[in-house]
Amino acid sequence: MAVTTNILASWRAPRATLRRMLAAGQREDRALMLLMAGCLVIFVAQWPRLARDAELAQRLGEEAEQPLQMLIGGTLLAWLFIMPIVFYALAALSHLALKPFGGRGTGYGARLALFWTVLVVSPLMLLYGLTRGFIGEGPEATLVGALVVIGFFAHWAICLTEAEFGAAANGATA
Repeated sequence: MAVTTNILASWRAPRATLRRMLAAGQREDRALMLLMAGCLVIFVAQWPRLARDAELAQRLGEEAEQPLQMLIGGTLLAWLFIMPIVFYALAALSHLALKPFGGRGTGYGARLALFWTVLVVSPLMLLYGLTRGFIGEGPEATLVGALVVIGFFAHWAICLTEAEFGAAANGATA
């Protein structure tokens, strides 16, 4: 299946989608590609907000104004270089934290669950970025931000449960 088709399928049946991806075999290159694609989409999603912030700072004549290129460069560093390392560490910690509770999955399964969640939630991050860019801070941005957070943690919990305790973890070795 195409990645976009899998993203849509994952919102309807996240366990089945992750189970199918885990059944395809351990492919660390695929997991890294999913993570980097999700981080890239989230990076691009920040552009409208950054453009708004830079424009407002320029209009207000703030002393500490930062050019748009500097804001985009910092966001690039954060989302494409630092956050992937953070996500790898978070996946390892989540895998180790579930071992005492009977988690039978692999480190790869925990990584795939988290990395896939990042990519699945990235379209919501695009909506959040557009909301922050066009409307700015306010109840609309708070609502969309809450949807992103709820969607992320709900999807990650479902996928991690499947990777560690579900049918995909049966027969898996640590």
